Amino acid sequence: MPDPREPESESEALLRLLLSGAPAAALRRLLDSHGSARAVLAAGARDWASHGLDAEVCRSLRTPPAEGLAAGLAWLQASPRHQLLGWRDPAYPPLLRRIASPPAMLFVAGDPGLLWQPTVAIVGSRAATAGGCANAAQFATALARAGLCIGSGLAAGIDAAAHRATLEAGGATVAVLGTGPDVAYPPRHRDLLAQVAAAGAVVSEHLPGTPPLRAHFPSRNRILAGLALGVVVVEAAARSGALITAHQAADAGREVFALPGSIHNPMARGCHRLIREGAQLVETPAEVVEALAPAVRELARALRGALDPQAAVIAPGTPPAAGTAAEAPDYNRLWLALGHDPTDMDTLAERSGLTVAELSPMLLALELEGRVAAAYGRYTRIAS
Repeated sequence: MPDPREPESESEALLRLLLSGAPAAALRRLLDSHGSARAVLAAGARDWASHGLDAEVCRSLRTPPAEGLAAGLAWLQASPRHQLLGWRDPAYPPLLRRIASPPAMLFVAGDPGLLWQPTVAIVGSRAATAGGCANAAQFATALARAGLCIGSGLAAGIDAAAHRATLEAGGATVAVLGTGPDVAYPPRHRDLLAQVAAAGAVVSEHLPGTPPLRAHFPSRNRILAGLALGVVVVEAAARSGALITAHQAADAGREVFALPGSIHNPMARGCHRLIREGAQLVETPAEVVEALAPAVRELARALRGALDPQAAVIAPGTPPAAGTAAEAPDYNRLWLALGHDPTDMDTLAERSGLTVAELSPMLLALELEGRVAAAYGRYTRIAS
């Protein structure tokens, strides 16, 4: 039976796939097989069944729930900073692809380019002590100033302290939610959610309007761990969601760090357990930066190589000037778009003709090589 109405955009097609209720693994297979969500929908029920979709899911693909589709489209159309990244989207974060069960699509409010940045997740107890929150803020501030993006889950306690400190330092922060991208949990964090969306990025695999459900938070933790090169656990009880994030990070081959605490503090027991299990004991942000430096360099090389395999021939410390345009044309366009005055991402995109998703990893590579300085979301050329 033909679809009564073809989707008007790739985002609408992705929404229809998500609303079908098909497992993420099946959706990834379909997207890999057909290349786009619109092509998946055009393939028809026989093809869908051959990819393991049952009759009920096939019916939902043909006739998606009208209310959910309308809500999703309304959210996407509410702001140009609202996006739905599908599995085949070139802006889909590369580190997240490497985890055991990556989401088939992500709702993003804010700058999707931040999902390509080297990220440290800072997590811990919702019932954190004042000292724990101060430690989270100290680590977030120092790590953000070192050029790392700070990821967390917008929860009370340690998460909120990390997000707020990063925003105050002018750093990049990403909030991964277990709700829809428009739903703050706890509700008192609505203003914080808006601030992160405006200055950083908010990420969710759930449809807009999705309320907080207990089953969603472990899967939220896997996304946070998957986006990060490492996880810093500041305070955690013996049974804590932060420990789930840490274990998922370890399973994905990421670094796990834990701050020690008093043996009399029940919020330190989870950290001590992680240390016994092999997490790195850290007392200063510099220890985290030092431990992650090889992973940051490898990520930068991988991203730069994916964007332009010839870019590696440019000697470190040498700006991609006109003479190297044939070897790294996109980098040369970016270099020419940069100035000695701070320039925001949208202006760079307009000047260079490159997309934000293309610019973000390129700027990161140049920043790591000491050619570009970044502060408060603006970029400046460093003279060589």
